[in-house]
Amino acid sequence: MKTEENVGRTFVRTELLLGRDGMERLWNSSVAVFGIGGVGSHCAEALGRSGVGRLFLVDNDDVSETNLNRQCVAWRSTIGKKKTCVMKKMLAEICPDIRVDTSEEFVLPDNIDSIFDTAGKIDYIVDAIDTVSAKIALAAYAAEHRIPIISSMGTGNKLHPELFRLADIEETSVCPLCRVMRRELKKRGIGGLRVLYSEEKPVCPDPALEEKLMREEIGEGSSRRSVPGSVSFVPPAAGLMIAGEVVRKLAGV
Repeated sequence: MKTEENVGRTFVRTELLLGRDGMERLWNSSVAVFGIGGVGSHCAEALGRSGVGRLFLVDNDDVSETNLNRQCVAWRSTIGKKKTCVMKKMLAEICPDIRVDTSEEFVLPDNIDSIFDTAGKIDYIVDAIDTVSAKIALAAYAAEHRIPIISSMGTGNKLHPELFRLADIEETSVCPLCRVMRRELKKRGIGGLRVLYSEEKPVCPDPALEEKLMREEIGEGSSRRSVPGSVSFVPPAAGLMIAGEVVRKLAGV
């Protein structure tokens, strides 16, 4: 379908930079965004505002009050609603002709294949989820099926968005999650993973407040060892940088 036939003047300012051919490539592309949180929600919004014609959104979570400080799907009116459903409604308000499909599956290594079975053709994968095992499974799936992927590394406990970098995971430093991912990917013979990471050393949260939050949000019996701090301007910056990478690649600019 021709972009101009579906969206009118919605993306005319973007076309000034990407050109007609670039906009056509975007409109005919399909991007899967895994995780619609602080990073993924802003990434999905930016992809939609850039003219990506189809988005496949994957997230199991509902919007909670503690999401209000950083997630674009989080409003008082959306607390308790599925993040994927809120994001789909937001994108429809931006451009009703964008096709948005969703999955509310909790992403696990065992169900990656079944999630992609429902996704249809995917041209790019955005990994904005927290679980290391699922991130590795996504990287493995992308490598096996030769789908470009970009993976967000840790954005919690950070205060300086200007220290984010885009690089191959083998070129990263400082980030603890990158270190874990490098080791696990090497074990599996997976290379060439494009990531968004920070060169900032993580801030150490207040231990008493962190423990209180863990009891309130996760429960006494949880095996999780920490609740990362976050601010309004760090995860969104990561999501926008990832969206920019995806748009440039798909548009061929």
